Amino acid sequence: MKEGLFSRTMLWLVFLFLLGPFVIVFLAGFSAGETLAFPPTSYSLRWIFEVLAAEEFQRAFRTSLEIGLLATVIALLLGVPVAYAMSRMPPPGMGAIKQILTSPLIVPAMLVGLGLLRHFVLLVDAPVFLGLLVGHIGLLTPYAVRVVYASLVNLRVDIEEAAITLGASRAQTFFLIVLPNIRSAVIAAFFLAFVTSFNQVPVSLFLTGPGISTLPIEMLGHMENSFDPSIAALSTLLVLFTMAFVLATEKVLGISKYM
Repeated sequence: MKEGLFSRTMLWLVFLFLLGPFVIVFLAGFSAGETLAFPPTSYSLRWIFEVLAAEEFQRAFRTSLEIGLLATVIALLLGVPVAYAMSRMPPPGMGAIKQILTSPLIVPAMLVGLGLLRHFVLLVDAPVFLGLLVGHIGLLTPYAVRVVYASLVNLRVDIEEAAITLGASRAQTFFLIVLPNIRSAVIAAFFLAFVTSFNQVPVSLFLTGPGISTLPIEMLGHMENSFDPSIAALSTLLVLFTMAFVLATEKVLGISKYM
């Protein structure tokens, strides 16, 4: 009895630890006051409407969405073939290749952003949007490779051999046999990469420029200059947007059937 009570208590403490910060931000976002405070003395939708109408947040949101979607799609187009080649035709020095592919996950993102600023922006003088896109692709590709590779390793090779024996080409086997069987991994890699790109701060901080800024960087700059509840309201909207995005994708693609 005591063990059951202890387990339930720990479970509720974990829930409180995970959801507590969101509850605080959620309530602060509906504050009617001029400054950020918790608990709010009164509630209003004022700051929700203000952040929705703010042009700088709208522009930054569009930039983050474009960068996130483009970088995720390109990372998957690069990562899925690489993962397939690594799992089916491992080249010599496989350990070193894995270390190189996972290095963007190990090296601090601040160093990655500084390196891209030094060698890609200052030397090549690349456009700001292109620099952001390349930086995010470099960060997201290892996620795509690792997630898809783990799924391909568990996929039996004899399924592909059977398809080839029955007359299918390598391309037909990949698109008709392999890809449907690793669909859940590709979807998981898409979500992981997109969320990583959308919330990326260190790399974007070095690569943003005049007129082009991602939403996290715009929020960071706003917090430095003001102390109103607008960032709490925007954070609440972003959480709701993420939840709606996941639910809509699950409804359209039926992710639960493949998980």
